[in-house]
Amino acid sequence: MKRVLTLIVILQIFAGVALAELPSATAQEIDQALLSGKPTLINFGLRTCSVCKKMAPYLESVAGEYRGRANILFVDVRADQAVARKFRVQMLPTQIFSDAKGQEVQRHSGYLDKEGMIKGLQAAGVK
Repeated sequence: MKRVLTLIVILQIFAGVALAELPSATAQEIDQALLSGKPTLINFGLRTCSVCKKMAPYLESVAGEYRGRANILFVDVRADQAVARKFRVQMLPTQIFSDAKGQEVQRHSGYLDKEGMIKGLQAAGVK
């Protein structure tokens, strides 16, 4: 019985992590976010990238905490390579922070923790 309960808990943990990923944004959703009058964070990555997987819970957490004040988007570059080319993404993961006018104010390549995401959003004008 103890093993069964342990297995159930482990499965629930992994199911929660799998559901914690933001859907991949389309070019139209990105354009809407950049024109929304709110700062925007776009994270370019891959669902299969180990670094991207480590960042997914942070991205989801920041998206929840900043809902209504900022746009937090994820782009799976395998699903939409044209968007990655448009934003000149050369390394994965790449995070692009834009201000309320849709202008890029900061770019980061590689792993970024939750604190780094928050600092980038603050640089983009989130209060």
